[in-house]
Amino acid sequence: MMTLYSGTTDPFSQRCRIVLYEKGMDFQIIDVDVFNKPEDLMVMNPYNMVPVLVERDLVLYESNIINEYIDERFPHPQLMPADPVMRARARLFLHRFESEMFCNIGALESGVQKTADKARLSVRDSLTQIAPIFAKQKFMLNDEYSMLDVAIAPLLWRLDYYDIQLAKEAAPLMKYAERLFSRPAYIEAMTAAEKAMRK
Repeated sequence: MMTLYSGTTDPFSQRCRIVLYEKGMDFQIIDVDVFNKPEDLMVMNPYNMVPVLVERDLVLYESNIINEYIDERFPHPQLMPADPVMRARARLFLHRFESEMFCNIGALESGVQKTADKARLSVRDSLTQIAPIFAKQKFMLNDEYSMLDVAIAPLLWRLDYYDIQLAKEAAPLMKYAERLFSRPAYIEAMTAAEKAMRK
């Protein structure tokens, strides 16, 4: 059985929880207090961060790597595109999310006003850029729910919490976000602390 060490408010851990619930398989989630981490976390992940996935001898960290492994190991429903070209494109998108948006999470959570403000603008601009896509399609890759939707959902959930305000032209993105949040697996994967992030 797979065991996921997961931070209760950590957006990267939330990604992995969503995938586990989408797959509907047997797994165990161990909640980790990120301010008081268990000592064995450092042994499992040299960066001493969550999420960490453990399955027998295999120990994985980094949410996108964990999620691709789960997707390949339990192919139904498939979350990465089957076609190699589309899969490569999806990986590029995932890379962009990390380097343009999720790289700002540390700054947003730092409590340092100036750094957080800069991060807010950066995330807002990146999201505003992709918003028009959703006027034409249901999900990130056309009408099929995929790993890209999983990857971005935790950030969209935290927009109010991070005090990121989007302009009116981002309305299609907000409609898209509501589609993601209404998925049963999304709801099941949420921790009490995450539910409390949105009024």
